[in-house]
Amino acid sequence: MRVKRVKRNWIKIAFFLIVFVVFLAAPYISFALLGSNYLTELLTQSLIYGIAAFSLNLLLGYLGLPSLGHGVYLGISAYTTAICLAKFHLSPPVASIIALLIVIGSAALFGPVTLRARGVYFLMITLALAMVVWGLAYRWVSLTSGDNGISGISRPQLGPWSLRDISNYYYFVLGIFLICLFIIHRIVRSPFGRSLVGIKESESRMRTLGYNVWLHQYLCFLIAGFFAGVAGVLFIFYHGFISPPSLELTPNIEILLMVALGGPGTVIGPFIGAIVIVFLKNFVSAYTERWLIILGAVYIVTVLYAPGGLMDVVRLVRELVRGEKKVGKKAPNGY
Repeated sequence: MRVKRVKRNWIKIAFFLIVFVVFLAAPYISFALLGSNYLTELLTQSLIYGIAAFSLNLLLGYLGLPSLGHGVYLGISAYTTAICLAKFHLSPPVASIIALLIVIGSAALFGPVTLRARGVYFLMITLALAMVVWGLAYRWVSLTSGDNGISGISRPQLGPWSLRDISNYYYFVLGIFLICLFIIHRIVRSPFGRSLVGIKESESRMRTLGYNVWLHQYLCFLIAGFFAGVAGVLFIFYHGFISPPSLELTPNIEILLMVALGGPGTVIGPFIGAIVIVFLKNFVSAYTERWLIILGAVYIVTVLYAPGGLMDVVRLVRELVRGEKKVGKKAPNGY
């Protein structure tokens, strides 16, 4: 048994090393296969949205709180960075730090309001708050330029490397992504992360055991907002443009779909969902303007046939290969 376990661990390590090497070589693979940076562009988008999906997964997967307005933190961070750069001419590092502080402050204000509700009411409150921020971005023309948005945001210089080159920016985003992945992995494996799962399963039981349930939920809300803010900073430097449509319902649904498709309650699942959604969105939108119908169909199929996401499918295949299929296994909270 121990030999088998060691063998499986080595197989996992080898697999992740291969994946890591592939991501390192992605810009070269893109040129070799396509003769352009198209694949690098898509992977950069996937990494950015992967961080946003990680942040939502803390709420949905580990705390059981599905949000329809989590993308607002990405938008607030992107807008704040753009305003600091375009309006106040601050340096990119200072603008990024201010953006993250504003995002944490926004999450600190929204948290007490949203955490009073559960279920569909939580969904509606998070969506309503997101629409309030969208309205501010649309109407506060003197600061946000209204529906014209803020453009002309260029990527900074990082020592001898110019991040304007998409390959350099890809590696920069990959580095930030790995740091965020490591931190989130440590959070969910810590006693704090385990307590979040306990709260998700039974709030009353955790209160009986002496846990401050509301404080745990509030801290998780702040942490999730912070990582969404990191994704927002990377988002604005990637696109160089931000406008009110980035705060609408569709981007929020996309992030929620990434988590649901990849596998809520898993560490790497949301990133897999982000890759699938980003690639599917770009390929389908090239052939039809009704690509949202395709995404909706993907979500319906996922909920009906793979409620645990793609990671559940991977787990099922692995159990079938090993002859360890478990009968009657429940999907987590219907997601």
